[in-house]
Amino acid sequence: MTAMRSLLAAAVAVAAAAVHSLAAGPHTETIYSYANTTVAAFAQDGPLVAWFAPSRNRCNTVHVISLANPLRTTLPLQGIARNVTCRWVVGSTPVSLALAGGNVLWTLQERSPIPFDYLLGAGVGERKERRFQEIAHTNHGSGLWLGGISGDGTTLVYSVTAVDYVDEAGCLAGTSPCDLEVSGGGVYRMAGRQPPKLITGTGPDGAVEVSASAGAVAYVPAAGTGKQGRPLAGADLPIEIVDAQTGSSISHVDPQGTPLAIALTPHVLATLERTPLGLRLAWYDQATGMADGSVPVATKTSPELTATDSTIVYRVGRSIRAVDVQTHNVRTLALAAADPVGLSLEGRRLAWAENLKTSARIRALTVKP
Repeated sequence: MTAMRSLLAAAVAVAAAAVHSLAAGPHTETIYSYANTTVAAFAQDGPLVAWFAPSRNRCNTVHVISLANPLRTTLPLQGIARNVTCRWVVGSTPVSLALAGGNVLWTLQERSPIPFDYLLGAGVGERKERRFQEIAHTNHGSGLWLGGISGDGTTLVYSVTAVDYVDEAGCLAGTSPCDLEVSGGGVYRMAGRQPPKLITGTGPDGAVEVSASAGAVAYVPAAGTGKQGRPLAGADLPIEIVDAQTGSSISHVDPQGTPLAIALTPHVLATLERTPLGLRLAWYDQATGMADGSVPVATKTSPELTATDSTIVYRVGRSIRAVDVQTHNVRTLALAAADPVGLSLEGRRLAWAENLKTSARIRALTVKP
């Protein structure tokens, strides 16, 4: 009986400790919620948050709200004729969304007759839809591949890799193999309604990942092509960090593994890398490119990162976790009710979207040092 009481006391103590630990964790709150819809993509910048809400019966819309004032609007502005965003059938195809100040960039994907990503945008001050580019490639892989989109402050960018046949004439004639290679691409910067402008020096190797922060851009060059011509990252090419306006080099980062995701901050580049020993989360000094630290992470870690100079956030399924870049400590911040959409850290505010059975909501918590 004494042993049984001791075990019961120990179990109660463990349960109490777990409750105390949960209560002591960050408090998660709902910023916005509504019924009978879903959120396909989410982003935030400064006090603004934005999300893409697909609709089967009405127009697809991008919602933008401010957490600092009553600003609330929907994009793009609908005229008499429905625009591309309104009538697009999203279905199960992925949507990407980036926010920089009051300007929003989003992508809509099509898989037939050829795969392509439609690059569109609008702004809080100019709500008309901007149709920037259709980034398309053939079913065999030749053409343009979208790498990613990113926004911060006044910088809104996207990355592209061009893929072509090594010997197209020989391939068509049947005298040479139909091998593919990276032939260019780069990172493009948006400037209002003007055509996107290639950032100088980013073109030769294309870019499969991109992240913007405080007037700088980090991108992962394409190291080669994989199945059906898809551009791939590699551990043998450095991650480049350049000035978003001039293209001037800031630093080169030599990853220890293959980069799967990156997140740039004013002073840190965070990477998720696949190494022979497994996945690791690493961080580097933005100004010098020197390694500052790393921690191993679970093999099921999603290929997405968000960060500030002091904290890097990632997720494993619904578990949202953070790494302190000074102490290397890893902690769990929250367990989402559904897979987080668009996990984003802005200052100390961590926010994301959740799609529940009959509703969607935007959630946020304050990340404490």
